[in-house]
Amino acid sequence: MEIVSSYHPLAPPTREDTLVTWLRLIRSRRVGATTFFRLLEDHGSAAAALEALPEIAREAGVRDYTPFPVDLAEAEIARARKLGAVALLHGDPSYPPALHDLADAPPVLWALGRTDLARRPMVALVGARNASSLGLRMARRLAEGLAEAGYVIVSGLARGIDRAAHIAAIETGTVAVQAGGIDVPYPVENTGLAEEIGQKGLRLSEQPPGLEPQARHFPQRNRIVSGLARAVVVVEAASRSGSLITARAALDQGREVLAVPGHPFDARASGCNMLIRDGAVLVRHPEDVLDALGPAPRPAAPAKPPPRMTEVPETPAEARRAAPPDTAALHARILDRLGPSPLAEDQLIRDLGLPAGTVTSELLTLELDGRIARAPGGLLSRPV
Repeated sequence: MEIVSSYHPLAPPTREDTLVTWLRLIRSRRVGATTFFRLLEDHGSAAAALEALPEIAREAGVRDYTPFPVDLAEAEIARARKLGAVALLHGDPSYPPALHDLADAPPVLWALGRTDLARRPMVALVGARNASSLGLRMARRLAEGLAEAGYVIVSGLARGIDRAAHIAAIETGTVAVQAGGIDVPYPVENTGLAEEIGQKGLRLSEQPPGLEPQARHFPQRNRIVSGLARAVVVVEAASRSGSLITARAALDQGREVLAVPGHPFDARASGCNMLIRDGAVLVRHPEDVLDALGPAPRPAAPAKPPPRMTEVPETPAEARRAAPPDTAALHARILDRLGPSPLAEDQLIRDLGLPAGTVTSELLTLELDGRIARAPGGLLSRPV
């Protein structure tokens, strides 16, 4: 079935139109960042992708699929602007250049504060919420030293190490990536700090204003923290700490991972010691980080939007979505390869031994059908 394009080459969309349609697409059910970009590539524009979504969902066995409503997208924009937030769209000159090439880059970021900081080189400092006194002291020392060397400090506005790092860099430049809405600091005890960062630094969120963070939002936030940074420094972390999720995301994104060692009997140091054992750079003071990274480079010039983000005329649906000869059999093979443990998409494609285009189009169908789940970093699994 050919999907009719809604693209109108004689009336190109305004940025406001693009913001509304992008929010509608990324907020639509079962559409995450990676799926968003794939739909945009397949259909040429967010408007055309929204038009095609119900048919794609129907082919995947999902009935009565309705994309995110226009009025709710417009209400989100109005609420964000009332807060003083601005939208950073992927491909805009103001969008953080460090996130441009990530497969799961957030299509839209709400920003509150100094958006110029988004273009400066950053180092992420992360670690335990129940940090020790020595851990907090180390976070402050690293933040101050790296800030003096020209780096912006990015973290997740959590208790403990995050908070100490933000406070130490508040006057020189710090970026707080929030798991919930831009107006919902978490934990609540950091509300005053969040307000100060909004005035002197920069707050970012990919979530709609007003959203209370849930467990699934924190790994999503973490991949933004690591993606923004040239390196992630884990100051203090237990063996099952969320900071290790940030470290793994950093490795997937090609970032440097560094860690502060701790006493073997201190559970809060077990994650850091494990990272160092596995090859992370050992950090004793800011100079160790600077030796690994070098001095902070000058802010990058505005990047050209990646080709995948360009709103281009549609190509015929037959050329875009050539159906595999036996879709049901391919779906079965994909599901057989996946389990509850996440697997990288490129590894799955290699295991199947099929052309990437054939597999990725069916992954989208299975994702919309709810039969597979996609985690940050392009990892796939079967829901338990």
